[in-house]
Order: sequence, then C-alpha cells, then structure tokens
Amino acid sequence: MDPLFSTGDFLLSSNLTNSSAVNGTDQDANQFVQPVWRIVLWAFAYAGMVTVSLVGNVVVIWIIMAHKRMRTVTNYFLLNLAFAEASMAAFNAIINFIYSVHNDWYFGLMYCRFHNFFPVAAVFASIYSMTAIAVDRYMAIIHPLQQRMSSTKTKVTVGVIWVLALLLAFPQYYYSVIFPMPERMVCYIKWPENTNYEIMYHVCETVLNYVLPLLVMGCAYLVVGLTLWASNIPGDSSDRYKEQLTAKRKVVKMMIVVVCTFAICWLPFHVYFLLYQFFPDWFETPAAQQIYLAVMWLAMSSTMYNPIIYCCLNARFRDGFKQAFSCCPCVPAGSYEGLELKSTRYQHTQTSVYKASRIETTVSSVLLVADDLEPSRFGAQPGTGCGAGARGVGGGGFCATVAPRRSSLDLTSNGSSSRSISKTVSETSSFYSNNNMPE
Repeated sequence: MDPLFSTGDFLLSSNLTNSSAVNGTDQDANQFVQPVWRIVLWAFAYAGMVTVSLVGNVVVIWIIMAHKRMRTVTNYFLLNLAFAEASMAAFNAIINFIYSVHNDWYFGLMYCRFHNFFPVAAVFASIYSMTAIAVDRYMAIIHPLQQRMSSTKTKVTVGVIWVLALLLAFPQYYYSVIFPMPERMVCYIKWPENTNYEIMYHVCETVLNYVLPLLVMGCAYLVVGLTLWASNIPGDSSDRYKEQLTAKRKVVKMMIVVVCTFAICWLPFHVYFLLYQFFPDWFETPAAQQIYLAVMWLAMSSTMYNPIIYCCLNARFRDGFKQAFSCCPCVPAGSYEGLELKSTRYQHTQTSVYKASRIETTVSSVLLVADDLEPSRFGAQPGTGCGAGARGVGGGGFCATVAPRRSSLDLTSNGSSSRSISKTVSETSSFYSNNNMPE
C-alpha cells in the first residue's frame, strides 16, 4: 500500500472482494466529498508548502553546483537531499492532494504506478543522505586520522542509496493498479490475496525508512556531541583550534536540527499507517480523510524546512540565498566572498601570510644595508694598505669602494634566498588555506 494515497482507498481495498464493488451500491459512492471552503483552505496550505519547498531546494542545489568550493562531502549529500525533496514536492504533493480531496484518479495507470513508487524512494534517499552525513561527521571528528571520503566515493555512495531506494519501492510500482468504479476511478495497490505481504512490507518500510536510520544518526550524533561539547582536547588551546571547534559544532548543530525536524514531521505519518494495518476499522469514516490530509501535509512539509534551516544556521548558505534573492528590495546585500569560502579565518590566514612576507622582505633589505655598511665582512685585500684600523664603519677610501662591488654579489645571493623564502611563504599559505577550509 502506498503511503501517499487517500484514505478512501482503504475502504476500497477492504471491500473490493464483495459484490458491492460491481453492483454500484452505496459503498461505491464517493464518501469523501468535502465542502468548497475546506478544499480551498487545504489548497492554500499545500500550495504554500510546495512553493517554499521547490524554491528553497532549487536555490540550495544552485548554491552547491554553481560554486566549486561548496562541493564538499557534506554538501554533496545535502545536494542529493535537496533533489529528492524538490522532486517529491513537485511530482507527488499536489497530485496526492488532488486525489485525497476528490478521491478520483485522473492521471492514468503509469502515473498511478509512479505516484505510488517514487515517494518511497525519495524518502529513502533523503533519510539515508542524512545518515551518510552523520557517519561522515562521526569519522571526521572521532577518527580524524583516517582517510576522508573522496568526491568519487561520495558520488558512488549517492548512487548506491538511490539503487537501494528504487529496490525498496519497487513492490509499490509492481502492484499498483487503477480500478474503474461507477462514478470515479481509483488508484491503489492490489497486494496478493491471502498473504501478509502488505503488513510485512509496511513494517519493513517503517523500520528501513525511519527507525533504523534515526537510530544510527542518534548514536553517531550523541558520540559527536559528547566529543565536541562535553570534552576538551588537552594541549591545544590556540585560536585556530578554537575556530575549528566552533565550525565543527555549527555543522553538527545544523544537521541535528535537520534530523530532528525530519523525525518529528514523519512520525505521525508512520504511526498513522501502522495503526491502519492493525485497526483498519478506525479509518472507515470521513473524519479519517481530514486526519490523513493533516498527517500528509506535516510529512511533506519536511521538504520545505531544510533550506530554511541552512539559511539560518550556515553563513555560506545564507550568503547564497541573499545572492539568489538580491533582486528583492527586502533582502539585504550578501557577502559573495563568504559564499566563495573567503571566511574570516581564511582572510586572517591570508593577512598573516602577507605580513610574514613583508617581514621577510624587510629582513632581507636590512641584511643588504648591513652588508653595504660592513666592509670587514670581505676582509682586506693584499697590498691595498687597508689596515685593521680601517675596518670600522668609517673605513676609508679603498674599503669603501670595494664594499659596494662585493655587496652586489651578496645581493645576487640574497635574491636566491628571497626566492627560497617566497617559496616557503607560498607553501605555508597553501597549507593554511587548505587546512582552514571548513566543510
């Protein structure tokens, strides 16, 4: 049974085996027709949710794809999460609302199968993208010396997530049918008769799509939280360490909020359908339709909260949203440098390297001047008459004329030294900029 279809189908699926489905009795009539004012209210609620979800997730996808420095391991999984949520909002939310309100299927067999199949796959891809982020954060913080996941491995992991998602959702596609009734068409999942496939499938789907990933994420973030907030690493109290610790805390805090939001939004949905499997008589009343619409709106609304969370809790995503909506007069101008990872820490590093370069240049200049003023460094030439007493700063004519000529050699030597210093500073700059790039 598709988690995203009308409660009217519950009544249909339980009564298709009796003759009323053919004879057109009262059970064939549409018991779930609503007054117009109620339909209008639900329409505004669903349309607002879909609009916010589509706009927000498309902007998230643009921020990550259009800016090369934003393509980190965590952001690749956030990209997959945004794609799954935007797709679910675009292809299922409105169609499901129309079907739930009218209990009449207008879209044919192929879309019936897609409508029953895709939401399960999208939810699986969403929650396991969040699980992959939790595992990645755990490995980065608890086991920092182990090799991090590469870009290629990240893409392979995303591909595996979608393959498993499609396999889990395939029974929904395979058993989907449309059934003509005297006054309407219905789309539902016709499970094999005299089997427990339906109950088994929904229990497994709840465990795999909700309980198991939340358990993994809960354990991972518990350990990470204790490490970041309840303990200190001895022997490192530098400003750079504190900045890195703050950055890691912000990322973990943002993902914990995302996971908690997802769990709260989808909990009533899973409880609703599990109760139906064991107490179907409770759902054979028109009131069940209103409960279903509310539960479904809450579950689908999880697709619109994540972009808002990113914008509120992450400075770079916030800069990206400001750039995306810069044409709006109510949106303040954002810092595009922040989106390009020109963070405060990075700018401080660049400033420090620049200052170090200036210091090295100043030291080199001082050494050159000292060489020019210290003829004793080159010693007296035989037969020149430059005695020991002439080796001071006020040395006489011949020593004064030799020193500049010899210092030109030292200048050449010092030029090589300057190039070596410049190379060292450049390498130092590269090291700090690479290590200061937060994910």
